[in-house]
Formats: sequence, C-alpha cells, structure tokens
Amino acid sequence: MNPLFERLQHTTRRHFLKQTFAGLGGVALGSLINPANATSSRIDPLAPKNPHFPPRAKHVIYLHLTGSPPNLDMYDHKPELVKRDGQDCPAEFLKGKKFAFTSGTPKLLGTRHSFAQYGEAGLWMSDAIPHLHEVADELCMVHSMNTDQFNHAPAELFTLTGSPRPGRPSMGSWVTYGLGSLNEDLPGFIALISSGVQPNGGKNSFGNGFLPSVYQGVQCRTSGDPILYVSDPPGMDRSTRRLSLDTIQELNEIQADEYGHPETRTRISQYELAYRMQVSVPEVMDISKENPSTMEAYGAEPGGSSFANNCLLARRLVEKGVRFVQLFDWGWDFHGTNADNGVGEGLVRKCSTVDQPIAALIKDLRQRGLLDDTLIICGGEFGRTPFREGRTAASSVLGRDHYPDCFTMWMAGGGVKAGFSYGETDELGFAITENKVHIHDFQATLMHLLGFDHERLTYRFQGRDYRLTDVHGKVVHNLIA
Repeated sequence: MNPLFERLQHTTRRHFLKQTFAGLGGVALGSLINPANATSSRIDPLAPKNPHFPPRAKHVIYLHLTGSPPNLDMYDHKPELVKRDGQDCPAEFLKGKKFAFTSGTPKLLGTRHSFAQYGEAGLWMSDAIPHLHEVADELCMVHSMNTDQFNHAPAELFTLTGSPRPGRPSMGSWVTYGLGSLNEDLPGFIALISSGVQPNGGKNSFGNGFLPSVYQGVQCRTSGDPILYVSDPPGMDRSTRRLSLDTIQELNEIQADEYGHPETRTRISQYELAYRMQVSVPEVMDISKENPSTMEAYGAEPGGSSFANNCLLARRLVEKGVRFVQLFDWGWDFHGTNADNGVGEGLVRKCSTVDQPIAALIKDLRQRGLLDDTLIICGGEFGRTPFREGRTAASSVLGRDHYPDCFTMWMAGGGVKAGFSYGETDELGFAITENKVHIHDFQATLMHLLGFDHERLTYRFQGRDYRLTDVHGKVVHNLIA
C-alpha cells in the first residue's frame, strides 16, 4: 500500500483536529465559495488537471501501424540503395548484428517505388502514399528514430510503455493520469483497433500497468455495442441500473473509508463513468450523423469496421474532449512471405487503407481549428532492413526484415514544426548519421508538448518512483515550433 495511505490510517480524529484546525476554516470558506465541492463525496481521478507548464498540445491521436511500415519504401529516399540493388550487403553493416529471420550475406534491396519532393518544404515521399503528399507541409518527419528491440511485442511495448516487458503504464495512461479528461461522460483514453487483430503487445499496449485502473485505455468497437456491457442487460432498465449502482457505491464507500485503498475510489469512479457512458458513447460513436462529404473524404462507412472509420471517430472523440486516442492497425509486417506483405503491390494495397483517412484527418482537424492543440503521431515499433529478408531471398515477392537501428516516424499539429524533416541516415539506410532520436527521447518530447517535465511526472510503486521514460530521455527541442 502507498505509505501515505498507511500513515493516514493511523491518524486519530484528535490528531487530525489538532493539526488542521486552521485548515478547517479554509474548508468551510471553500464550501461557501463553491458549494458543489462541499457536497462531493469523492475526488474524481479524471478531473482536469494542470500540467507543469503551458502545453502546446491538449490531445493526442496516436496512429500505431502494428508490424512497422517499411520506411525505405515510404519516407526515406535512398537513390544509392536503388543503384546497388541486388548486390551483396557489405560485411561491415552485418558484423555483430542479429536479425529476426536473416543470416549469411543478404542482398541489398532498393525500393521499387518512385520518390519525389512534396509541399513547400520539399519532403521526400513515395508514390505508395499519394494522399499524404497533399498534407506534406503539415508533417514533421523524424528519420533518425532508433530502438533497443527487434521483435514485435517487446518493441511495441517499449515504444508505448517505455519498457519491453508487460506491466508498465502505456503512454495514454500516463497522459490521462497527468491531465485527466475534459469530458466527464467519456474516458480520458480510448483505443480503437482495425484489421481485426489486437496489437502485438496485447492489451498491455494500452493498459494502465501499476497506475489506478481508471487510467487504462478503454477499447471501443465500431459495430455492436461500442463498449462491451455498456447496454442494460435483459430485464434491467436505466432506473434499475441506477439503483443497483447506488447500492454498489455505498458498499464501496464503506470499504474506502475502512481501508483507504486508492483502487476502491477508482472503482467508484469507473461505475459512475460507465453509467454516464451509456448515453454519451453511443452518440459519439455514431458516424452516420456526419456530413456525407466528410465521410467520403475519410472513406468511412457507417456500421463498418475500418481504419477510415476509426480516424473519423478519433476526430469526434477529440472534439468531445478525450485526451488520448490510440489507433492500432494490423498488417504492416512486410517480410514478403506472401503477396499481401510484399513491399511492392502489397504495400500499395495496404497504404490505400490508411493514406486517404490520415490525410483527411489532418485536413479535418485543421479546418475545425483543432490541429494546433492536437498532436498526431504515426509510426511503428521499429524499421525494416535495407536488404532482402533471408527466408524470401529466392521469392518473386520482395520483403524486408526487422531493423531497430533507424526508422521514420512523423508527427503533425500539436506544437511541432510543420513541413520539417529531422535526422539523417547513411546513403544505404543502415545507420543514423545525424540527430539520433531514441524512443525515450521521443517520449520525453511528447510529454513536453503536453506541458510535462517527463522527469517529474512520476508514480510511486513498490518503493520507487516510475516514469514513462524510465531513467532516460531528452526532449528534442528542434522538433518543437
């Protein structure tokens, strides 16, 4: 148990009155100024909170492309790699390195996609993502990302929780723990999943870890009940459910007063939030009320389940005050073991499911005046190799292995530089040559944009203070507008 709660349990009423007699007057004065506070029987853990300093962003929409997109075929232009396509990979790039599915001497693999510069800033992008060309001047490209992990689940957890092992709070949980929610009828952190598969890290990728469970990501569905069990069960109407919740709350209040455990207060808040969500969630999740031209821009279809629908929902949720919206899209593991995960036509088909809705999301947020305080993040958990994946070396389908040393992520809105390219890799895409950005640096920068000193946003657990960035991370100020 938290030492603070242990100490309070041993404080008698006499000690309390002796030590806080002056404070009681303040409590009385506060109740006169704001009677609502005097009648409140609980502290709402999702109430809005102030960060350490004025934030550049108030909301985050994180687009996680599960499996990791091939940056050399989408964002990182390497004409020298194309020129040397099919040659043996130089030994110096392989020495001492381990790869998931490649051994021996692989062949260099130049992209089959054509690159050009787009926007006033001249950002390089391939023809696999034509709609993103239209919003090039909103993007902040980071070509010098690197991570410590080269297998999917550990790398995804490392990116989203700061640790390669399950049990740590996810990024969205840290944000809602620090900021609360701007809508008391909706969770502060919502996860949406497309392509029918959970993230590699499972629910840990949007879980609360050791933070109170009220800060976990709430997974919403785009068909059926938006949230499981949000509807009244057969034979129970809304008034009956209200009565049952009141009874449960009385029991929880007794337990909270007796034991002082913070999770009991969390449970009370969750029951109350769930009751309010019965009305608010179905309304915000119903995209059929959107203008037909808006749905067409996203490529969304009412009643469907798609990344396009989820992008439109992300805008609606942010508009309603949700702090952190996490979109997971499965199918970005381009090993080339079949036509669908090849970096040629397979990549074009996969990009076609996300390219249009992402561009529409950026334009929609800009048009509604929401982009300046909404940070969009897009990327995977690591990069892909500049050579052919070992298992498919003799195949007509081209693929790339996992590669942690360098990859690309991009951001938009929320206080980052627009139309900006940061970091460089060598001419073959094997190593970072300029402005390396580690995953912990990226996390520290995100927290800074939200108004937090990442070293001060901590939670005490098992005798030590934890934070998202562990004991690492430096803010990359060059990315901030």
